[in-house]
Parts: sequence; C-alpha cells; structure tokens
Amino acid sequence: MGPHPAVAAIRLAVRRVLHDILSAHPQPSSAQQPLVLVACSGGADSMALASALAFEAPKLGIRAGGITVDHGLQPGSDSRAEDVALRLTALGLAPAESVAVSVGRAGGPEAAARDARYAALDAAAERHGAAAVLLGHTRDDQAETVLLGLARGSGIRSLSGMAAVSGTGGRYRRPFLQLDRQTARKACLVQHLPVWDDPHNTDPAYTRSRLRHEGLPALEKALGKGVVEALARTAQLSRDDADALDGWAQQAADSVRDTAGLLECAKLYALPPAVRRRILRRAAIEAGAPAGALFARHIEEVDRLITGWRGQGEINLPGKVVAQRQGGRLVIRQG
Repeated sequence: MGPHPAVAAIRLAVRRVLHDILSAHPQPSSAQQPLVLVACSGGADSMALASALAFEAPKLGIRAGGITVDHGLQPGSDSRAEDVALRLTALGLAPAESVAVSVGRAGGPEAAARDARYAALDAAAERHGAAAVLLGHTRDDQAETVLLGLARGSGIRSLSGMAAVSGTGGRYRRPFLQLDRQTARKACLVQHLPVWDDPHNTDPAYTRSRLRHEGLPALEKALGKGVVEALARTAQLSRDDADALDGWAQQAADSVRDTAGLLECAKLYALPPAVRRRILRRAAIEAGAPAGALFARHIEEVDRLITGWRGQGEINLPGKVVAQRQGGRLVIRQG
C-alpha cells in the first residue's frame, strides 16, 4: 500500500522542487552533493515539509538539513527551538540547528520578526553553502497575503502574493503554494509527527491572525467555498501581469532619461501609468528610499509632478529622499 494521499501530495511537491534545484545547480560529481535546508518552526506546515525533504532528498543525491529560528518573543522559546532542532535531527536532517535572533520594531512586530527571520536564514544558507532554503507557505498563506495586499492598496505586485521562487539567486523555494494547510496537517497526523501550534497564530493582536480566523471565514460564509483557491489563482495571474509590466518598465527606463541621466517629464508622461510609476518607484529606491516603506501614495504624489504639474514643491519620500521637477526634468535624490 502506498503512502496516505496527503503524504503523497507533499512528497510530490517537494520532489518537483528538488528536481528544479538540481537543474539550477548541476554538480560535477557525487562528492559535491548540493545541500538543501528547510526552515522549520515546528508547526504542521514546516514539519510536513521537513519530513518530505528528508524522504525525497537522499533519493536524488541531495543533502538535507534544517534551520529553526528562535525569535525570543515568548517565554521558553529557546527550549522550544532546541526541541524542533532535535526533531529535525530525528528525521535524518543534518545540519539541524537552532538560531536565535533579536527582533526589532521597524515596520511593526510581524514585519520585524519576518526581517529578522530571513536575515538568519540568509546567514545560515551562506554559512552552510546551501543551494536553496525550502519554506512551508501553503495556499492558505498565499490567500491571506493577497488579502493583506488588497487592504493596503499597494497595487498588482502586492496582489501577486508570494513567489514560488524568490531571494538572491532563487534561494527560497515554496513547494506548498498549491497545497492547502489541511493537507500538511493531515500528513503530520498520519505520520505521527509532533507539531507545535504557535499561539501568535491565534492572537487577535496580529493582523494576519485576525484575517485567518475572522476575515477569511467571513468571506467564505458570504461568498461560498473556494475563496482561498480563487485568491491563490489571483496571485498567480497578478504575478504574470506584474512581471510583464516590470519588464516593460525596465526596457523603457533608459529611453526616458537625457544624456545626463535625468528623467525627462515629457517622455515619462507619454508612457502608460503602470509603466511610468514602476520607473518612478525604481528611481526612488535607487536614490535611497527603503522599498518596504515606499507605498503607492508616495509614488502617486511623485507622479503628479509629471501628470498634474502646477508648480508644486518637492515631495518628501521615505529614507530622506526628495523628488522635484526642475526645468522639465524630474530629480529624485537624497535631501
């Protein structure tokens, strides 16, 4: 008898991603087997992912390891992280380690924890020479991300949710974006894998928690089942559109600058708004505006220097960047 359908589904998802990683990182000999790490919190999603990686990686000549991050936000978090590392070791993952981080306050508690976590994962991947790091985000997580982006009014890139491949050199891989959270939990149950449910996931103080336990159920009650699948599908369609527009903007960026490299307002005005605003956003980031603090309203204000010019003064942007119109040119610089 084959594995339970939930186990089979997660293993297939991981196997496909590992094949992609091998294609991207061909190895000249078996002595140089690539290492793939799994980021594991001890929750059902990441434990299911760790188990599938431990099962599939050896069959493909891939070394498999695991990293758990201790955010230090709850009493006993260090002991819990060490316990997760022991579970990873029991699955046969090596290295299997716990990394402690210090969570700041920038951008709010959720964003600060996420930034600290990814910094730790980046450092672990560099330290161990990992070809990739697997993340356990599911279709449900994707649906929540799309709704959060919609609420922020951040545009089509925000609606595109999480990418299956992201990070420097495609470091981060998300095998479960087409699988629901329940499949991962069922896979843990039938394999008798112990899981830890983070109390932050049910704490109404956190926006994503409220969305998960109040917002999405309310939407399903009003619109019927299938909302999560529809939102995940929206993410993929939005990502395709956003990628195409980003490519267009990248090609057009040089054509709207003069010989001194300054942006020409008349040429910018002639572009479609979606393309023009992408060029403006990139110019602001290159001038020093933090991408995470640069919102649609900021770019709209800069855009009005081109489309609604009435002699207005400079626009202040995050990171002490200013934008102003000077003699038909748009100057974006450090203030």
